[in-house]
Formats: sequence, structure tokens, C-alpha cells
Amino acid sequence: MIELLIRCQLLLTARMRNDQDRERGDVPGWVLITVMTAGLVAGLWAIAGDTLSQMLTQALNSVKG
Repeated sequence: MIELLIRCQLLLTARMRNDQDRERGDVPGWVLITVMTAGLVAGLWAIAGDTLSQMLTQALNSVKG
């Protein structure tokens, strides 16, 4: 009985280690997505910054009444 419990524990431990290795994720992919998003925001802000600021000001003023 003890041998069976030890085998089960070893098997579960090995599976948990394997699962942790697979769940590391795709770091370069996330970095690329983050950099591209920052680039898009900076580009939009450079092109339409004044218009966006005016729209935000108008929206906040309409809420204040």
C-alpha cells in the first residue's frame, strides 16, 4: 500500500513539473504585442492628439453640465 502511495505521489509530482514547463508562455510574442500597441498609441496621439484632447474636453464638460 505504501509503495502505491509513493508511486502516485511521484507521478503527480512529475506531471505538475511538466505542466509548469508548458505554462511559461510566449514571452517574445507578448513583448511584440506590447511594443506594437505602444507604437500605435504614440502614432495616433501624434496624428490626432489635438482632436482627441478637444473631444475629451467636450465630453467632460458635457458631463459636468
